[in-house]
Amino acid sequence: MAPERPIAARAPVARSLGARWAERGFTLIELLVVLAILSLLIGVVAPRVIDYFSRSKVDIARLQIDQLGSALDLFRLDVGRYPTSQEGLGGLVGRPGGAASWRGPYLKGTSVPTDPWGRSYQYRSPGTEGRAYDLFSLGATGDGGSTAESRPIFAR
Repeated sequence: MAPERPIAARAPVARSLGARWAERGFTLIELLVVLAILSLLIGVVAPRVIDYFSRSKVDIARLQIDQLGSALDLFRLDVGRYPTSQEGLGGLVGRPGGAASWRGPYLKGTSVPTDPWGRSYQYRSPGTEGRAYDLFSLGATGDGGSTAESRPIFAR
């Protein structure tokens, strides 16, 4: 039987193998495989995330339009009419001229909120097609586009 080497003599060999493995790093092929996997994940996930965010802005606009419609109804209960087109939605946060029974403000804050794309909500009174008023957002593009996000969003 061959005599065994003491543990102290074996330790430098084991340490040098571990040190060489730690210094080795990644090969170019390994890096390319990781990049390919990340690219596939981004290609699948990114369109869904973008679609989710665009739908959420449309949903926020609908909720704000419903809130503004409720405030307009409260205005009508107090004053006996809806604000005129000239008074606009500003009549919900400040007393319009000739509205003695106004008990507002009917919205929180000192100004009318803007739509999720930063534009003012559009208001007309009387409205079209026999409605008391028209209240809508011009959508993402502001030009009445054809996609769900760019189409105008009307009060129900």
